[in-house]
Amino acid sequence: MMAAGPSISRRTFAIGALGTCAMVGLGGAKYLPTQPAVRPPGGQDEVWLTSTCIHCEKCREVCPQGAISPAHLEQGILSIRTPRMDFKKGWCDFCEEEPGGPRCIAVCPTHALQNVDPETTVIGIAVLNRDWCLAARGMGCHECVDACEYEALELGYDHVPVVDNDACNGCGACELACISLSSGSITAGATDRAIIVVPEELIEEG
Repeated sequence: MMAAGPSISRRTFAIGALGTCAMVGLGGAKYLPTQPAVRPPGGQDEVWLTSTCIHCEKCREVCPQGAISPAHLEQGILSIRTPRMDFKKGWCDFCEEEPGGPRCIAVCPTHALQNVDPETTVIGIAVLNRDWCLAARGMGCHECVDACEYEALELGYDHVPVVDNDACNGCGACELACISLSSGSITAGATDRAIIVVPEELIEEG
């Protein structure tokens, strides 16, 4: 049974209802993100999130790590200003020190972010690009491994980080810690850090 959250005003309910109607009118699923975003805890159901989020950004405001940002057009028309994780700014510790669990879920007025079990929730999976990785270039880097608190990363036989998909929950600490773009490791075509977190469904599809 869902725990009681902030009350929903008539105006808030109306806005959420309009969002749902718009989704149906625009064709629903085909307008979902073209570049899937990593969502905050409880936001892994894209259809539910995009149809109930009212873009209030309360989740972003209360995130103690500053790891939530509004989605942009590349995530799809209906995803604009919905919450996405930005691990270049912070990482998600699921507010483990908070008695009520993740603050983003507690503050959401429409339950677009649904209650979850922080012990089992997976918001994404880390993926390593060896071509951009300092360790793979023989520079002895293991910043991402040191940052992981869930034992989801270890150095392989060639001293390059290896991701354990079964242990990774997508917290983003590794991406935040990665120094590949700031330590002389930029290679031709490099556009991001060597390790990034992607939505779990992309791993399943791959």
